[in-house]
Parts: sequence; structure tokens; C-alpha cells
Amino acid sequence: MKKFISSRASGLEKAQWILMGLPLDSTVSRQPGSSKGPQVIRDESWSLETFSFCLEKDLENIGFVDIGDLVLQCRPVDVALDVIYKVAKHFFKKGKKVLSFGGEHLVSYGVIKAAAEINPGLCVVHLDAHADLRDTYHGEKFTHATVMRRVAEECLDTPQSLFQFGIRSGTSEEYEWARKHTRLFAGNDILPAFEKTISKLKDKPIYISLDIDVFDPSVAPGTGTPEPGGISNYMELFRFIKKMEHLNVIGMDIVEVSPLLDINNITSVLAAKIARDALLLWGVEKVV
Repeated sequence: MKKFISSRASGLEKAQWILMGLPLDSTVSRQPGSSKGPQVIRDESWSLETFSFCLEKDLENIGFVDIGDLVLQCRPVDVALDVIYKVAKHFFKKGKKVLSFGGEHLVSYGVIKAAAEINPGLCVVHLDAHADLRDTYHGEKFTHATVMRRVAEECLDTPQSLFQFGIRSGTSEEYEWARKHTRLFAGNDILPAFEKTISKLKDKPIYISLDIDVFDPSVAPGTGTPEPGGISNYMELFRFIKKMEHLNVIGMDIVEVSPLLDINNITSVLAAKIARDALLLWGVEKVV
């Protein structure tokens, strides 16, 4: 398996960031294929330069290790989530930061559950086209459409610790539940919304969960549930995460990339660049 560009071949104990793939694709509602995302994102990372002109940093100087994919497919959903939770908790307990590639959005639950147990007061910054706040979907409590409801109710100290940006799709029930419980900012104008709330995230451990469909489908067509009207270019997202450069980001996931639905792998390249810049923003140089 090809690893993400610049991943160390060794040095797990000294690495600050652990990168892992979570190829689960069990509860999707429109088009499957996100289980192929982790490997294609890695493959396309090799089309990027390790150096960022915007950040003036080089990934070659960041200590991280790509441990490959967890074995999740063909396992019951509850077993797969438990595997994710246990592996993520192992690394969080060691003081590592965890960057994950999905897989469907449900994989975030296992990582966030582990992150919240090790990092009291955890806040989640959720970037997505969809609210993912249904209580059940087709009678099931754990799906990609219910994941943030489970996170809000079961993982965080309070649902108010869930900050949602870019949301432009959901049921009326989800909208009302969000108005009462989470901090949901509808629409694709994410930076002004974030600037209004960044003060609430200072001195808090933060986990970022990014569904690639937060982008408009013209930018990221390779996803199972595209929703028109999203972020129109990468730099909008970059300016958003750059605002978080000096905050305590302890983990991140990038989910719902579906290469079989993509055009020239541009969505996987986009995900790889987000991952590269995240490692540069929150990685400590020359750790290893």
C-alpha cells in the first residue's frame, strides 16, 4: 500500500501525527464507493509538492506516520466503529494527533468518541453540506445521516460544543434540533460565520470533521451525496482552517471521497491537499 507523501517509514513513537484510513462504506444512502477514498487520496498526494508557498513550510520536516487502513469492510457496523474507537484511543492516550481518511461519515463517530474521552471539553468543528442530525435513518441510529446527532448526544459534554459550517441540506426536524442544541451556521459563507465564533474555541481541544461535499459539486464531484451551493474553491477552505492555526487542533478527518464517481481524481487531489496543509498547519517541524 502506498503511503501518504512524506510519511515516515518508522518513528511511530516520536511522530506527532498519526494518519490512518477508515474504508467503511456500509450505510450510504445514494452512491457507494467511499471505501476506496483513503487509498486514492494517498495515491494522489504524490502529485502534490511537499512545500506550501502559502504556509512556507515543507511536509518533509513534519513528523507523521501513515499506518495504513484499518480492516473495516465486511464487518458489522458496530464492530467497525469499535475497531476505529480502540485504535484512535490508543494513539490519543499516547498524546498523538490523529488524521483520518474516510470512508463514509459514520467513521467519524469512533474517532471523536475516543478523542472526547482523552480530551475533556472537546469541541467539534463540522464542515458539511448536510446537517447529519437525524435521530434515525431507515430505522437505524448509526448511519452517515445520524453521525453528528450521535456525536452531539453521546460524545461531547454538551451539544453546544458542536460547531457546524457550510450546512445547506437537512430535514425541518434537523434544523429545529440544531437551533435548540448545536451551533449551526447555514450556507456556504463559512469564514464570516467562523469569525463570529472563534473566541468560543480558544483554549479548547478541537476536532475537525470535514465531509468533502461541503464543496460545491463543480469543485468536488467525487462524492456519493453531492449538494449544489457549496464552497466554490479551495482557498475559501484554506482561509477557514488558517484561522485555526494557533488553536489546539487534536484531530481531523476528511470523509466521503468516492473515487469511482470522480473526474480525473480531482476530488481526491483536493482531499490530499487539505490533508497536506492540515499537517503543515498543526504539525511541529523536525519532530523526528
